[in-house]
Amino acid sequence: MTQTQRGTPSRRSVLGGALVTGATPLVLPSRADAATSYAPAHYKKKKRAPLLSAADRHLVSRFSYGVTPALAKQVRAAGGARKWFEKQLAGGPASDPGTTGLRDWWAPGLSYTGNTGAAALWDRQKREVEGGWEVMANYARWALARRIRSNRQVLEIMCEFWENHFNVPVNGDAAFTWRTDYGMVIRANALGSFAGLLRAAILHPSMGIYLSNAVSTKSAPNENLGRELLELHTVGRTAGYTEDDVKSSARILTGYRVAMWQDFSWSYRPQDHWTGQVTVLGKTWANAQADGQQVAKEYLDFLARRPETARRIARKLCVKFVSDRPSDALVERLARVYLDNGTQIKPVLRALVASSEFRSSVGKKVRDPGEDVVATYRLLRVSLSKPANDNAAANAVLWQAAGLGSSPFSWPRPDGQPVNNEAWSSPSRMLASMDTHYVMSGGWWPTVGIGYRSPKAWAGKLPIRFDKLVDKLSQEILHKRSTAALLEACCKATGTGPRARITAKHAVIQWDFPRLLTTFFDSPDFYLR
Repeated sequence: MTQTQRGTPSRRSVLGGALVTGATPLVLPSRADAATSYAPAHYKKKKRAPLLSAADRHLVSRFSYGVTPALAKQVRAAGGARKWFEKQLAGGPASDPGTTGLRDWWAPGLSYTGNTGAAALWDRQKREVEGGWEVMANYARWALARRIRSNRQVLEIMCEFWENHFNVPVNGDAAFTWRTDYGMVIRANALGSFAGLLRAAILHPSMGIYLSNAVSTKSAPNENLGRELLELHTVGRTAGYTEDDVKSSARILTGYRVAMWQDFSWSYRPQDHWTGQVTVLGKTWANAQADGQQVAKEYLDFLARRPETARRIARKLCVKFVSDRPSDALVERLARVYLDNGTQIKPVLRALVASSEFRSSVGKKVRDPGEDVVATYRLLRVSLSKPANDNAAANAVLWQAAGLGSSPFSWPRPDGQPVNNEAWSSPSRMLASMDTHYVMSGGWWPTVGIGYRSPKAWAGKLPIRFDKLVDKLSQEILHKRSTAALLEACCKATGTGPRARITAKHAVIQWDFPRLLTTFFDSPDFYLR
């Protein structure tokens, strides 16, 4: 559904001073006096919390879905970004009230786990009570809602990273019966060891269904999972594995079965396991026992500890959190940390954020569509409620992400959603983002189960000079002081002079505030994380 169909105003936005408008042209200030007219002012208020340092803001931005005033307060309370990061890695019973009971918003579909849950989901689909596609749409919504509301931002970021690395699309015909359970398993292992995460993901029924291992038997081994395990999940093509290696990989993984199109129950069936000597990348297992579960675990541990896997995981983390072209030196250093720490993930993340290359990578990573939508919700500081109907904001957020180019876990191939900038830097994505920013800045859609801040709440104590209001909003949304370029863009978006006195009856407060807000969300600083 388009915004025009929803009855929202035509989109109007400013990016870097360039006006894009479908509304009546405005009389704009001349650029001739930009050097003097657009000098930014500083908004100051007693007891106002200071901004985080540039270095702290950089770290928190990379490992969160937007530095809100509340998050900045948590960082300061922790003693700075590095200490906050350590607390985030420590996990444990930290309070996360925003996510308590969140899965119940989409009950009962997301409550089913294990064999009984798979059977129940399949039965509900057959009886047309709730389709698998509906359950998976709600699973994606739950993931987005967690990212918006959670205090455990590093965990949410890493859950998304690993769920994309071990991609099982939510739009498959059968994997939905186990897909929520699969996500829970990824979550439980997201900050543990890669070896443990690898075992949990590869041997899970959802992965088996997606890549056909659920029907792989000794008489007819299916090579899909055995091949992707090598190519995508661990060593990569550069490891030089052969077709014989792929065959052995597939044979090792036989026996993990799912009762497809029956009750979707999972079981290990020794009678379906291929026995006999197998060799992968020069490592040989006798594989003489009918129960091959131990051999499978040894094989996965072997792959997790390969230097090729270490480099591949290190490089992917660098592309996600540092830059699209990290140095080989940084990749090798992180790979060594990975191997020296028994594939533990936390030491690798610590080494990454401690590197000079990470510290100097400000402005080198772009928000993808999902991150854009989540950050918009967080930085607008809207409140979400349990969805009462299909049009509720907690449901609509999924359509918004799809409108920008990607809903969570919908990437159709086993390689997972890209983490590089190029994939998400198209003009069409930017135009879609601008539309979303403007509609939400005006509070026009969604309108059910959501609370938007009023212009007066954003402005604070009135009257206020316009250039100081711009600085106030810049601090709250971008967590930076305003600049001459940003002030000029805001002036042009609203047709307001820098030193205009903004009162409760001023046009900026009465009807131009969406134009002002969206200027921050359309600024280059917002698109970067």
